[in-house]
Amino acid sequence: MSADTSTTLPDIKVSVRQTFGIDSDLQVPAFSSATQHVPDVDSAYRFDRDTTMAILAGFAHNRRVMIQGYHGTGKSTHIEQVAARLNWPCLRVNLDSHISRIDLIGKDAIVLREGMQVTEFREGILPWALQNPTALVFDEYDAGRADVMFVIQRVLEVDGKLTLLDQNKVIRPHPSFRLFSTANTVGLGDTTGLYHGTQQINQGQMDRWSIVTTLNYLPHDQEVNIVTAKAPQYDSEEGRKIVSAMVALADLSRAGFIAGDISTVMSPRTVITWAENARIFGGDIGFAFRLTFLNKCDEVERATLAEYYQRCFGKELPAGSGKSAKPH
Repeated sequence: MSADTSTTLPDIKVSVRQTFGIDSDLQVPAFSSATQHVPDVDSAYRFDRDTTMAILAGFAHNRRVMIQGYHGTGKSTHIEQVAARLNWPCLRVNLDSHISRIDLIGKDAIVLREGMQVTEFREGILPWALQNPTALVFDEYDAGRADVMFVIQRVLEVDGKLTLLDQNKVIRPHPSFRLFSTANTVGLGDTTGLYHGTQQINQGQMDRWSIVTTLNYLPHDQEVNIVTAKAPQYDSEEGRKIVSAMVALADLSRAGFIAGDISTVMSPRTVITWAENARIFGGDIGFAFRLTFLNKCDEVERATLAEYYQRCFGKELPAGSGKSAKPH
């Protein structure tokens, strides 16, 4: 990747009230035009007030923002959708166990130049992002390897420079570089047993995250509104009753997950997919539930989920593809 060393800065301000539907007089810096790295706007997206204000503070005041919460709550999507409305380029990096220090920093690579094989340094994602007007999001931050975390620690300071020892080069962050992270835990390790592979985060590093916010699952009615916005064929009295039952089942799965009764949880994305699949299968809610979610679950947990279905829909989960509730 070649670095863009231009000094592109936000050139407009947007109203938080008008753009995000939040009761605030704040004006936030933004870009008037989008580049290829700006996420697409999801017009049906609903913003959580506290999380949105935390993310906006990160963009407006160059704060390092961590969003903590259970998986499926939409932590990364929240950052992307704020960035989309600010026309702020945004890149996500998942800190799984395969991401190494070399992936972040860069490495020497053999390339052909004028018919000759030469070795040249290829920058990784971190040096490139640092030098560009980019919001870099580290997903699964609490699952990062130790060597990776120490590299990141260098750039957590607002003016944190990155030293490339192999290149005898010091990279200063672009004025419009922003840094975010998402995590299932809050840096204290996994005390619940729900998130294997997460670990404690060095407290010196946690100190450098200047804003930490928690994003929980959406309130029931708000999630119903989002699903009907994404699957408008359910936007009727009967359809909303069906979606309400779907969301109620999702709520039960989340409570069961938190309690340790089941190991797979229904995210809002799963509920939307379920509603869309039900339309594909002629309104067969039970069959769509099997194909969308139940078949992903451990066999020993399926009886529990079938019980959830019965409680929410007032009928047994069909064994096959028999017709169930159908919106008109």
